[in-house]
Amino acid sequence: MSKTGNNKGNNENAASNTTGEGDNVNTALISFEQEMRNAPPGVQEQLRALLQQMDVNGAVSGSSGSGSGKEAKSMEDHKFWKTQPVVKHDEIVEVDGPIESDVPLDQVRAAPYPLPKEFEWSLVDVEDEKEIKELYELLTLNYVEDDDAMFRFNYSANFLKWALLPPGWKKSWHIGVRVTSNKKLVAFISGIPQNVRVHNTIKRMVDINFLCVHKKLRSKRLAPVLIKEVTRRTHLEGIFQAVYTAGVVLPKPVSTCRYFHRSLNPKKLVEVGFSRLARTTTMARLVKQYKLSAETTTPGLRPMEEKDVGAVTQLINKYLSHFELAPHFEEADVRHWLISRPGVVWGFVVENPETKDITDFFSFYSLPSTVINNPKHSTLNAAYSFYYAVQTPDEELDKITDEAERKIARDDAVKNRLMRLMQDALILARRNSFDVFNALNLMDNTLFTEDLKFGPGDGYLHFYLYNWRCTTIQSEKVGLVML
Repeated sequence: MSKTGNNKGNNENAASNTTGEGDNVNTALISFEQEMRNAPPGVQEQLRALLQQMDVNGAVSGSSGSGSGKEAKSMEDHKFWKTQPVVKHDEIVEVDGPIESDVPLDQVRAAPYPLPKEFEWSLVDVEDEKEIKELYELLTLNYVEDDDAMFRFNYSANFLKWALLPPGWKKSWHIGVRVTSNKKLVAFISGIPQNVRVHNTIKRMVDINFLCVHKKLRSKRLAPVLIKEVTRRTHLEGIFQAVYTAGVVLPKPVSTCRYFHRSLNPKKLVEVGFSRLARTTTMARLVKQYKLSAETTTPGLRPMEEKDVGAVTQLINKYLSHFELAPHFEEADVRHWLISRPGVVWGFVVENPETKDITDFFSFYSLPSTVINNPKHSTLNAAYSFYYAVQTPDEELDKITDEAERKIARDDAVKNRLMRLMQDALILARRNSFDVFNALNLMDNTLFTEDLKFGPGDGYLHFYLYNWRCTTIQSEKVGLVML
C-alpha cells in the first residue's frame, strides 16, 4: 500500500550497496536489460516477461522492496490476500474485468470492522494543524524504511495536505486508529478518488496510500483490518476498484517498475551512504561527472500558471493515451496536482514564443528522507519525477502500419524533446537544493535515463489493482505515478 523509494543507488560510477556475488548479479542484470532494449519488439516482450518473473521470484539480488532476495510467498501463505478479490500468483489473466460484481448499497456492511478492545477508530482531520502534526509524527517514525534502516521517508505536513486533499477527497477515507485510553494515533490508512484507465476502460477507483502501523503494534494484525475498513467505506461511496503500490510482492502485480537515480549532490550521497565511491574513481572526478549547467536551455520554459490548466489538461490526457495504465485528468486534477506549491511540487510548461501554445510540461515533487544515525547529515533531499507530457506527431504515426516501425518513429520523435526537458528538470531540482533525482522506468523514462546519467537503484515498485483482473502491463506502458 506504499511506495518504496528509500532504496540506494547502484551504478558503476558512484554507487553500489551490494558486494561479491550481488555485484555480479546486478552487472548481469544491467547487461540483460541493455540487450533487451536492442532486441526486436516481439523478443523484447518475452525477455521482459522473463525479467519480471525473475523479480517476482526474488532472483534479482539487492532489490529493496521486491523481496530483497526472498522468494515470494505462496498463495497459502497470504492468509489475508487469499480472502480478497485479487489475482492469484499463478493465475493467467486473458480478459480484463471485475473479479467480483458491484454490491448494492443496502448490502454493504454498515458497521465498522471491530478492532482489538484497546483501540478505536478515528477520522484524521487533515485540515486541522494538531491532527496533521500527529499524522506527520506517526509516518515520520514508523513508515517506509530501506532494508538497512539508513533512510526513512519524512513527509511534510504540506505534502500530506497536497496528497490527501485532491478534488473529490472524503474525510471518511482518512482513517486512523487510536489507543482508547490516551487517544494516541497509532495507525493510519487513506484513500483518494481517481479516474484510472486500464487498457481501454476508465474506472473511478480509489488510490490507497499511507498504510502505517506503529512499530510496536505490528503483532496486533491491524493492517488487514485497516484495509478491510477502507474498502468498506469506499464501497459505501459506490467505488469497488482500487489501485495501490508496494515494495513487496503480493498477489499479483499488474506491473513492476524499477527505481533509477540521478545524482545531483554526489559528495553528500556518498557521505550518507546512499552511494559508494567506486575504487576506480575520486570524489573530484565524481563531482565533475555529475556537474550540471547553471541555466536551462528550453526556449519558452516557465513555471506553470492557472491560465495553463486547460491546455495542460488536454496535453497530458493526449500524451497518457499512449500508455495502458494511466490516470484520466480533469482540469481540477491538473490544477491541484501540477501547479507549483512551495516545498512540495514544481510544475513547468513550455510556451511557444510565437503561437503562445503550451507544447510540453514536466513536474517533480519533494519527498525528503531522514538520514538515520549519520554524524554529518540529517536529511536527504530527494526529488521525484512526476507527470510530464510532450507533443507527439500522432497523425504521422497513425500512417505507419507496422507496429515496430511505429514505435521506433514515436521514440525518435519523443526522445530529443524529452531529453532537453528532463535535463532542465535536473538543473531546476539542483537549483532547489535537491541531492538526488529519482524516477521509475515507466512512461518514456528509459528514453532519457541512460543519457542523462541515471543509474539503476536497488528498489522495485509493484503496481496492484484491487477487484480488477488485468493482463500484465510492461513498465514502459505504465503512465500512473503514485506518491
